[in-house]
Amino acid sequence: MPRLPINSFRRRLYHVGVAMLCLACWTGITASSTRGFQQPVAQFSTGVQLVEVYATVTDAAGGLVTGLKREDFEVREDQDLQEISAFAAGEFPLTAVLGIDRSWSMKGEPLRLAKSASQAFLRQLRPSDRSMAVAIGSDAEVIAPLSNDHTEQQRAIEALDPWSTTSLHDAIISILDRLDREPGRLALIVFSDGVDRYSNAPASRVIERARQSQALIYPITLGRNRPPLAAELAVVSGGRSFLIKDARALDETFTAIAQELRYQYLLGYAPSQPGQPGAHEWRSIRVTVKGRSDVRVRARDGYTAG
Repeated sequence: MPRLPINSFRRRLYHVGVAMLCLACWTGITASSTRGFQQPVAQFSTGVQLVEVYATVTDAAGGLVTGLKREDFEVREDQDLQEISAFAAGEFPLTAVLGIDRSWSMKGEPLRLAKSASQAFLRQLRPSDRSMAVAIGSDAEVIAPLSNDHTEQQRAIEALDPWSTTSLHDAIISILDRLDREPGRLALIVFSDGVDRYSNAPASRVIERARQSQALIYPITLGRNRPPLAAELAVVSGGRSFLIKDARALDETFTAIAQELRYQYLLGYAPSQPGQPGAHEWRSIRVTVKGRSDVRVRARDGYTAG
């Protein structure tokens, strides 16, 4: 089986060459026209940066809030209000990676349930969604390559047996290196018991790598305690972390993630203060819904400019 390479940091900011043309294309995408939505092809130059932010909006009960429009949102970068020039809502293309801990500590019922829940998640993807399955042990092994053949991926997951130790930190970095080569909306769902004693990379390195990625990260931990890394990965990426004390709740968790990924908002803007080449400045991002204290917005917390 091929192994995922560990590459250098890749930033997922799109440099738009013909800014007016590209922004006009994006502006035409609205909540009423997202059926059949296709990711636009960006023209690259050293000119304008288009920052893309994927946002999930939930109510007080945790239910998804749908039907919002561009004018309902505010995006601030380093506290400065930004003009939202790109907007989309609904079911637009998704590329997802399932990372499944198959180490010895997952032997027996935990791995069996993880496999079953992962297969259920794949069944909820749209035919056009692409996915990949990765077995996490002492390394990250691609057991089903990136494709929209979800049936074959389910078979590959079913064949998983427990093996080796867990290098979870290294595996997450490796998967993000592979995933960040892909365009459009990206998601990484990682299931593990949270035990990592063998990675070369510390937790801080994983967080740093996640900040350089556009992937939404959904860590799922089976056990009594949620590792701090799981919560941090969710916050910086705009994903969501789960602590599962009863493995029988896994199906419900994977279903919740699939439903969330089915309806999100894409907000794009050209920064009012463009980054200087080579500056590598951290820019914070805050997304809110105007006049709505009853909802919560989850989105990535920033990016590196320049």
